[in-house]
Amino acid sequence: MSDRSLPIGAVRPRRLRQSAAMRRLTSETKLQPEDLIEVLFVKEGLEAPVELTSMPGVRQHTLDSLVEAAERAVEAGVGGIMLFGIPLEYDERGSQADDPNGILNVAVRRVKDAVGDRTVVMTDLCLDEFTSHGHCGVLDEHGDVDNDATLERYASIAVAQARAGSDVLGLSGMMDGQVGAVREALDEAGFTNTVIMAYTAKYASAFYGPFREAVDSQLSGDRRTYQQDPANAREALHELQLDLAEGADIVMVKPGLPYLDILKDVAEASPVPVWSYQISGEYAMLEFASAAGAIDRKPAVLESLLAFKRAGADAVMTYYATQAAEWLNEQ
Repeated sequence: MSDRSLPIGAVRPRRLRQSAAMRRLTSETKLQPEDLIEVLFVKEGLEAPVELTSMPGVRQHTLDSLVEAAERAVEAGVGGIMLFGIPLEYDERGSQADDPNGILNVAVRRVKDAVGDRTVVMTDLCLDEFTSHGHCGVLDEHGDVDNDATLERYASIAVAQARAGSDVLGLSGMMDGQVGAVREALDEAGFTNTVIMAYTAKYASAFYGPFREAVDSQLSGDRRTYQQDPANAREALHELQLDLAEGADIVMVKPGLPYLDILKDVAEASPVPVWSYQISGEYAMLEFASAAGAIDRKPAVLESLLAFKRAGADAVMTYYATQAAEWLNEQ
């Protein structure tokens, strides 16, 4: 049926799609550079950045190249920078995580000195990058993750990261009570203004694979006893209630695209900002599909990021943050 056969006065949704300018004016969802958070890895002992084979374009940085990447991100207008550290030495307690001279805490100071007054500098607060067993907590005599002993480690790490200058602590370990334990430790140490971003719904996902290379993961086994079951949705709202009661300032849903339904539910229920994380496996799929000629890289990346915003994310952590921000600035 042609348009001319429609009755006079018929509703025509295509009127609002007829030009790029009209579509831009009437779009329901906006994606801006400040909605994006760059994720950066720094590895102790490197003499030059190392590109990851499973995540083309993503690097393990030296301290110097980390600062350069942070400066580029800030120039592009990203909302913030999330830092992950990779030490040379590991032990069962992840001692390097709260060592003032540990790689992540040194990196925070370097990045804060360079760009700290122009962006929000954040740190991953977890133990998996620092433990010899690769779990997100300390182990008991049976080899299981000891929740409450881990909280003591998180409290110490939180104070160390805040002292180094981190503006936002990303509590990614999924230990019960982690937000309350960290908030109490920060307040007692005088860091009442340090923001807690709780990984409220972090699922035991198969899409984390490339991240293992990024942080030189030592993990054997899996993390299903503390990360959420991918089959569960209502549980995410229970976790949200607990994190809010313990004092979370921001909440996170991770992974991203496979869990947009969870993101939408959490965003509708949360009184605090909700972020999501486009994780390593999502990035790798886009990169390898575009390299194979299956998709057009730039529009596919921007469309994937827009999906997070449409589902309710206030900000998106992504390995594309700087490049996507530069694309958006060009537009």
